Amino acid sequence: MKGKRVLCWFTDNLRLHDNELLWQAATKANAVLPVYIIPERWFKSNALGFPKTGAFRLKFLLESLTDLQDQLKAKQANLLVLRGEPSEIINRLVKEHNIQHVVASTAVTAEEWQDFNHTEKELKKLQVPIDYYWQNTLYHLNDIPWPIHRLPENFTAFRKEAEQEATVRQSFPVPDVIPFDFKVETCAIPSLEDWNILQPKNDVRTAYPFRGGEQAALQHVQQYIWEDERIATYKETRNELIGTAYSSKLSAWLAVGSISPRYVYEEVKKFEEKRIKNDSTYWLIFELLWRDYFRFAAKKYGHAIFLKNGIRNKKYTWQNDVEKFEKWRLGKTGERFIDANMRELLHTGFMSNRGRQNVACYLAKDLKINWTWGAAWFESQLIDYDVCSNWLNWAYIAGVGNDPREDRYFNTESQVRKYDPKGLYMERWLGPVNETIQP
Repeated sequence: MKGKRVLCWFTDNLRLHDNELLWQAATKANAVLPVYIIPERWFKSNALGFPKTGAFRLKFLLESLTDLQDQLKAKQANLLVLRGEPSEIINRLVKEHNIQHVVASTAVTAEEWQDFNHTEKELKKLQVPIDYYWQNTLYHLNDIPWPIHRLPENFTAFRKEAEQEATVRQSFPVPDVIPFDFKVETCAIPSLEDWNILQPKNDVRTAYPFRGGEQAALQHVQQYIWEDERIATYKETRNELIGTAYSSKLSAWLAVGSISPRYVYEEVKKFEEKRIKNDSTYWLIFELLWRDYFRFAAKKYGHAIFLKNGIRNKKYTWQNDVEKFEKWRLGKTGERFIDANMRELLHTGFMSNRGRQNVACYLAKDLKINWTWGAAWFESQLIDYDVCSNWLNWAYIAGVGNDPREDRYFNTESQVRKYDPKGLYMERWLGPVNETIQP
């Protein structure tokens, strides 16, 4: 792409740091046109009555795009945020701005690849190449010690061999200059109202009061790791339920790519060198490896991760009981711990990892409801929705995924005794036990 006019197609990489496709374009091209496209399919209601992308998730995304645009402006560039069919929009932009090359992050799931395939066909007619860069995992796809079709069947085997055989690549720096000489129409970021979506209310009880965007993400890493040193007790506190500091809270920024897992890794390693190295500092890297594994597994198994029989083609009898599902979705099952977690998700777009495991198990194994319905609700509602982690975590809990144990079960009563023995979390979201539960 040296000396060419390049369109930089942002997807799940909404940052300037450790962004290989932006770095390659900025350092080699004569002009770079940054573009983000929001497909209208994200807002169509599914058969269960809610859209793929709800208000909380969209709000966080738009905040992330606003921050990215601000940072690009500081580099004398800009970001076009457009709505519609990606292949049509990129085809039009290529013609309008004499684009000679397109770069994008590699996708691993079906809908995203469909967008790329349709776009490639249009670009081929124009004789414009598109290059893909593997991003957003700790280990690069080319560095893991297996071809993707031989990826281990379980996480432990993956982790042990990857830690021995693979190394984490150095992250890419922020480009000094992003050449930009395009005359473009308005670059205004859309609002929720453009899709007739109401602004979600700010609930003071939320465990995730953070804004989207790379700058907020980097500030949070600075505070969490260096100022508050929360990482030193991460393993002990990560399963707590109340507050903003019980876990790293990096998941939403990681999901949209406002922060790189390699950057987080580098900061952890610096902390281990300068402050302390213990089980907790390692455990944050351990969790990043889980993200890696799910992304690699999604690439290996393809569309099977979305099917109710899962990657193992394990046949269970699932019920498609809409009434029971709605009670679960709205936090009205009568099981206080389950309902409290579902109310938190409903009112804030966030839920702890411990809560997610419990509510997923309850839906799939107690109610025996089609687990893909639960995964679809999480997709719509979660601020930190990540397609690979979400669907493969659900399949894992439902018994059709990468879990080597087929009988994994979370007993709600024992979970309450261990994680909410005084009932403070349940009271926070449902009120005292002797009071009428509010809708």
